[in-house]
Amino acid sequence: MAYSDRDYYRPMRGFSFFPPVIKNLLLINGVVFFLQTIMKGISFEGVPAERIIIRWLSLMPLGHGFEIWQLISYQFMHGSFPHILFNMFALWMFGAEIENQWGSKKFLLFYLLCGVGAGLLHLFLSPVLSDVLAPTIGASGAVYGIMIAFAMFFPDRYIFIYFFIPVKAKYLIGFLIILEFMLVDSAASNVAHLAHLGGALIGFIFIMLDRNTRISIKDSFNRMKRSFPGKKPPSGGSYYSQPTSSTNYRTPNIDEADYYDLTGKEEPVTQEEIDRILDKISKYGYKGLTDHEKKILFEASKRMR
Repeated sequence: MAYSDRDYYRPMRGFSFFPPVIKNLLLINGVVFFLQTIMKGISFEGVPAERIIIRWLSLMPLGHGFEIWQLISYQFMHGSFPHILFNMFALWMFGAEIENQWGSKKFLLFYLLCGVGAGLLHLFLSPVLSDVLAPTIGASGAVYGIMIAFAMFFPDRYIFIYFFIPVKAKYLIGFLIILEFMLVDSAASNVAHLAHLGGALIGFIFIMLDRNTRISIKDSFNRMKRSFPGKKPPSGGSYYSQPTSSTNYRTPNIDEADYYDLTGKEEPVTQEEIDRILDKISKYGYKGLTDHEKKILFEASKRMR
């Protein structure tokens, strides 16, 4: 099998390694992280600028500074270089092919919804599982939604761990989800595992609803086509059995399948056959004849000379 015949090697039509939304998300997250870094040495009236940014842009607990816009803004903030590096690498690795398949608008909607869903699940369930009240930052929830999408669309695609250990996407991402469930009540890790699970859950629900909606729309469209007057299927046959019109669909450059005598022997021709051919000429013209019919007419004309 040639490399170009293999699924993991064959590029998609219009594939881009850095599609527009992925490129802009990488840029925005990078710029925000750079601003966070330089703000660490700046203060306003004795209040560190970093603390001000965290207060207004991170996802604060309910009843302790939460604002509605934080469900979006927290997705673009990160706590350390390894944090943003992992999230942006995973976003690019799993998200580029999803955006190429869906288109930029749908991908951006999916990404933001996964991030919002991750934040909401964390907001409502975190106080139940832990007494710790802390702001949440990071794109991890949205990235987990992207990872779920990749596992659902390309379950058998190989992902190389440490660049040389191949593991199928469905196994690797499935393992990560199970690991998140195991760590969800771990308060000492400073990781919002509930947000990761929330992003994965919203991603799964979005894809299932999208699939069912497209199937429903397709079925409705087919039912509408079948309901048009004059398009009823013939009895005992399917809707697309054969055309009901008497239109001649034969083109001049396509010969109809017919029998050809390769023995060189002349066939006995009846008057009924000649009359049938002449009637066909009167309806469709000489070009409407098959080669076999032309041969019969030619042989009959020779005998009449």
